[in-house]
Amino acid sequence: MDPLTYRTIAVNDVELAVSVTNVGGERGLALLLHGFPELAFSWRYQITALAEAGYEVWAPDLRGYGDSSKPPKVADYSMDVLLADIAALIDASGRDEVTLVGHDWGAAQAWMFAIRRVRPLQRLVIMNVPHPTCMLRELRGIRQLLKSWYIFFFQIPWLPEKLLCARRAKAVGDAFTKSAVDRSRFPDEVTDVYRQAALRPGAMRSMLNYYRAAFRGGRASANEELSVIATPTLLVWGLEDVALSKETTDGTGDHVTDLTMRFLPGVSHWVQQEAPETVNAMLLAWLDAEPVPEAGDVEVERHAEPAIAGSLMSIDDQRSAS
Repeated sequence: MDPLTYRTIAVNDVELAVSVTNVGGERGLALLLHGFPELAFSWRYQITALAEAGYEVWAPDLRGYGDSSKPPKVADYSMDVLLADIAALIDASGRDEVTLVGHDWGAAQAWMFAIRRVRPLQRLVIMNVPHPTCMLRELRGIRQLLKSWYIFFFQIPWLPEKLLCARRAKAVGDAFTKSAVDRSRFPDEVTDVYRQAALRPGAMRSMLNYYRAAFRGGRASANEELSVIATPTLLVWGLEDVALSKETTDGTGDHVTDLTMRFLPGVSHWVQQEAPETVNAMLLAWLDAEPVPEAGDVEVERHAEPAIAGSLMSIDDQRSAS
């Protein structure tokens, strides 16, 4: 079961279920954005680490996911709308110092949020999604186009929903176990969280509408002039990503003035869940302005699934007591 506890926060005409941890953390807000077909639950290892490092941590189920609102129209998932959700969350937090962290679709939103400078960011962390200019470049070649076949399949009405939800959303669980390198990170009790969430009324349509909205707005996005990102940025990349080639990261430094990149051999697209100890070591070192280790330099002491609710409650209780 999902060990996170949530608050309902009204933003941008929807209600989002948000895991809020370590309120008042002295290092500002860490806002964590998940991808497809995930949830705030996918950040369970990072929530604990960031809270203990002094951050107030917000991890929402993005619109269309989990207990968050699921508006039905494709237009409800345009990039403009998604970025407005992020801005409203930051405003609701009342925090001025913001570290934005994204993976997969959450990373796509984080890139654009920083590019458009919707709100000031202190730090930007991206996991396994390329800068949009690099992605568009690689999509002109057959290799990445073939890897991205599912984006075109998701444009078909109703059929993707039906297939992905069949057999109690077996395909959702398979998305993790069949593409992961270390499948032991995705036992049934983990994949069941995602499968059950995907089966909620309206959820799968909403989740796929991200891809449909992006596809329909593709021409406008391709013509948008993207500003160079000045925010210090960390890019973490699992090299065994079956959907995105390493070549999509080439040239990222042309679009980010202060960039740190780290690659994790033998780790899949689900990098922060499959190699949380290594990812956290890189993330925390970078946030502390210390040398960021390479993957092979991290001594990994594997941890069990975190009992998040209890550990985070103790952090908040300690702060309240102080």
